[in-house]
Amino acid sequence: MNKKSTLDSLSVRKRYWTTPVETLTPVKREFHSMNLCRNIEAKKCLAIHGIYRKQPPRCMTRLCRTVACVMLAGLCTSYLLAQQSVGSNVGSSAKELTTPERSKYVGDSEESGPLAKDLSPSLNRADVDHAMRKIADWQLLRVQEHWSQDWTFAAMYTGFMAAGDSLHEARYRNAMLAMSEGFDWRLGPRLTHADDQAIGQTYLALYRKERDPKRIAAVRSQFDQIMQLPDDPAKPVWWWCDALFMAPPVWTRLSYATGEKKYLDYMDREWWITSKLLFDPQEHLYFRDATYFDKREKNGKKIFWSRGNGWVMAGLARVLEGMPADYPSRAKYVEQFRQLATRVAELQGSDGLWRPGLLDAGDYPLPEVSGSAFFVYAMAWGINHHVLDRAKYEPVVARAWAGLISHIYADGRLGCIQPIGAAPGDFQPASSYVYGIGAFLLAGSEVRLLKARP
Repeated sequence: MNKKSTLDSLSVRKRYWTTPVETLTPVKREFHSMNLCRNIEAKKCLAIHGIYRKQPPRCMTRLCRTVACVMLAGLCTSYLLAQQSVGSNVGSSAKELTTPERSKYVGDSEESGPLAKDLSPSLNRADVDHAMRKIADWQLLRVQEHWSQDWTFAAMYTGFMAAGDSLHEARYRNAMLAMSEGFDWRLGPRLTHADDQAIGQTYLALYRKERDPKRIAAVRSQFDQIMQLPDDPAKPVWWWCDALFMAPPVWTRLSYATGEKKYLDYMDREWWITSKLLFDPQEHLYFRDATYFDKREKNGKKIFWSRGNGWVMAGLARVLEGMPADYPSRAKYVEQFRQLATRVAELQGSDGLWRPGLLDAGDYPLPEVSGSAFFVYAMAWGINHHVLDRAKYEPVVARAWAGLISHIYADGRLGCIQPIGAAPGDFQPASSYVYGIGAFLLAGSEVRLLKARP
């Protein structure tokens, strides 16, 4: 065996050993180093990470080198998995996935053949219904025996409930009933986490169909427990903007179902704590969470995630739908809804859709369909419920709906949906995830009414 150190024998040493670390920002340093680790074995990873030492670590014992290689191999593997999950933009924030989020049934980026040729971008009800059925049938076939209490699926369930009602398709509603009974009408395992409350929207929708107390008993019991916990405004329960879709509509609908105002009052208090923290009064957009206050896009502008703001707008629509017209703070919700709608409409792309990063569209080659679909749902709901001006917003919705239709494949797959993440990121054209299906079906349920309501 050559006596020269394995580290010395690597060609990468000559090329990179003298790279001055001082010239790299901490973020660029990490990503430069990590990118060099792609597609090479663990020992080379070790060597490359040695680049930033003044001298190669010649004094390492064989045991030390072995341990370091194993540790670094794990680091490289974790990084590559994160790259695959949320894209390679520096602006994207890798989100550590939970076990339910890692399920293969949540979604994938597999190629799916040609795009559909049997769909029309028209807002006519028959055309909208055809697109909704095509999407819903494809998704239901893939997940029907693999339900989850996770937020990813919970968002999809709201879409199936909307499709079942809009299209008068009992099989969608029956699938949701079977799912709910399978989980015994219970929320997810984390007591206060909004993601685990999202499934309650479907339980409450089914309760309205048949007022069986069992359908809301677990939700009601859990929410009663939550209201007994200490509540510190400095530590928001809903500290990330996505939560405003997941939890508030459940609290609002539980208040409506039970006639107990306390649930609505709790939601109202928590909503405005979160809004005070995350809503930007100048941009009229929501930060994803407090860690994004000082982060910037490549063009120097603030990072506002399209799907994050889509979650908020859709959440607002669903809260307003269940809130009494005379509720004291309702006007504040309407005002914020209109502010978001105005700003979002200004940022619409030429293809009718919105890029992952709202203020730096040029840095993202593909539109993001899930966030765009939530925007369409919210604005169409606003028009239909006379919260938004039809003359101003219907053209916005029409362009966006046409954009959404253009990403449906012949087999019914809906593409261009960003994988699970916490910020704007890259993805593939065929990328499809269950929450995006839910957003599309919600959008269709309101778009199909535009021509039916004056």
